[in-house]
Amino acid sequence: MDEEQKNEMIDEVKPVEQAPVDVESDVNEEAAPESAVTRESIIARLQEMVGDINIAKRPELESLKQSFYKLQRAAQEERIAAFVAAGGTAEEFKPEADPLEEQYRKLMNIIKEKKAAAQEALEIVQKENYKKKLELLDRFKALIEKANTEGASYNEFKALLQEWKDIKEVPADKANELWKAYQQYAEQFYDIQKLNNEFREYDFKKNMEAKIALCEEAERLADEPDVVAAFRKLQKLHQDYRETGPVSKESREEIWNRFKTASTVINKRHQQHFEQLKDKEKENLDQKTVICELLEAIEYDKLTTFQNWNDKTQEVLALQKKWKDIGFAPAKQNQKIFERFRAACDVFFSRKGEFFKQAKTDMTANLEKKTALCEQAESLKDSTDWKETADKMAELQKQWREIGPVQKKYTNSIWKRFIGACDYFYEQRDKNTSSKKHEENANLAAKKEILSKLKAFDAANLTDDDTKAIQQLIDEWNGIGFVPFKVKDKIAAEFKSILESLGQTAVSRRGRQQRGGATREAGTPRERLMRQYEQKKAEIQTYENNIGFMNASSKTGNGFVDAIKAKIETLKKEADDLLVQIKSLDAEDSEN
Repeated sequence: MDEEQKNEMIDEVKPVEQAPVDVESDVNEEAAPESAVTRESIIARLQEMVGDINIAKRPELESLKQSFYKLQRAAQEERIAAFVAAGGTAEEFKPEADPLEEQYRKLMNIIKEKKAAAQEALEIVQKENYKKKLELLDRFKALIEKANTEGASYNEFKALLQEWKDIKEVPADKANELWKAYQQYAEQFYDIQKLNNEFREYDFKKNMEAKIALCEEAERLADEPDVVAAFRKLQKLHQDYRETGPVSKESREEIWNRFKTASTVINKRHQQHFEQLKDKEKENLDQKTVICELLEAIEYDKLTTFQNWNDKTQEVLALQKKWKDIGFAPAKQNQKIFERFRAACDVFFSRKGEFFKQAKTDMTANLEKKTALCEQAESLKDSTDWKETADKMAELQKQWREIGPVQKKYTNSIWKRFIGACDYFYEQRDKNTSSKKHEENANLAAKKEILSKLKAFDAANLTDDDTKAIQQLIDEWNGIGFVPFKVKDKIAAEFKSILESLGQTAVSRRGRQQRGGATREAGTPRERLMRQYEQKKAEIQTYENNIGFMNASSKTGNGFVDAIKAKIETLKKEADDLLVQIKSLDAEDSEN
């Protein structure tokens, strides 16, 4: 056998890489869009696979599994939401048996059993094929011995070669061993046989046409959008190429380089595709790891109120949504990172359930405490001991703020009961103190009348009767009580100005004596001012207590809060005015 024939035989009989019954990858293939998938459609697809186990590929099964349980969780969340909307709580929800999940598990078990059976059957076939090829090797050996002695036809050899090709899969660990033995016998046959050149040329031509067609088909695969499918088709083309007979020596390298070049394009695309997938899956793993770390870093000791838990729950739900939007992690870490994520979520919702359970117990106790405060406020609301009762009401309000929340259905009613009793007391107190303003306005009118009478005197022609009349008017002026604070300084200045304009020594002296006496007798007015000032400060404290309580406990009280703020500002101004009056009296005392 010449060198050209030997090389052709290497191309012809080189063993083909074999794949198991499932040609699968460790990288998850893209699944159908989630919007087109339902649990029912997944069940239908599994039923198809049960009918034809050859279409049950691991990537698709994994994708169906992920989609089914994602939809399962979404359906469960909807049922929980409906249960909560109907008045229950997430912790009280008890899931019912799901017939679709039961059917899913049953179909998956059937597929698993059938795939195992198919693999077992394939191994049996591979072992049988191995035995058949060993028998063929014996027949090749016998044919060579026959060629050495009496001659053997090329057709006999080609028939054995066809039988060899028709026997496909053998155990992977035996393929190379068989190929080497077969190559050795084929080379021996060609060396012995000395084929006719014309017959070989015809054979070369037909083989060349077949290999050109395979090259063209391999080149077209470069435009195949499905990289994985293109790679699998290329493996089949390689098998066909090797099973095609030899071509002429001068064309052999050229046609092989063409086929190899087309193969390289597909192989590079396939490699890049999986490298990109692996990079993306690594990125997905990093993102999912960050989510797990965020969940595990939750500071539960700082979640002490319903609002804290509700805010944190929204954050956790957002992280869960983000998790669903992230694709698969690498296959080896995908299940592990999911278990870590699931465990962190379970811890959060378990702790939340414990908090709300304890909070429910606490709220029952809080309701009892607030009911007792309502009863105390109601027992005080009719009291007319304004100062002492106001202090007690302020203390009750302080205690109310220190008590935690009650169940939502009682919040408004218990608050209205409590604040109703408080408001009733403050309204009665305000009505009682409003008569003071009426008195001050009457005093103002009386003093204005005195000013009019004083203005009527002629300062240049005062008689003794005029002087006595003026002294009497001064006495009346000093005997009148307080006027509204905002006009106090103005009317006092006008009174002083008129007296000075009269210019009488007796009048001036008498006026000073009277004012001095009034100052000495002002102890009572000052005390009244001090009592009013202290009363204003007490009212301010009570309202500030009220507003602090409502800010913390009532989201619906914003309008009322604004009204109380305005009331506080008014009271502060009135208190400042009283303080100015007190200081003015003190200044007059020091001057006299």
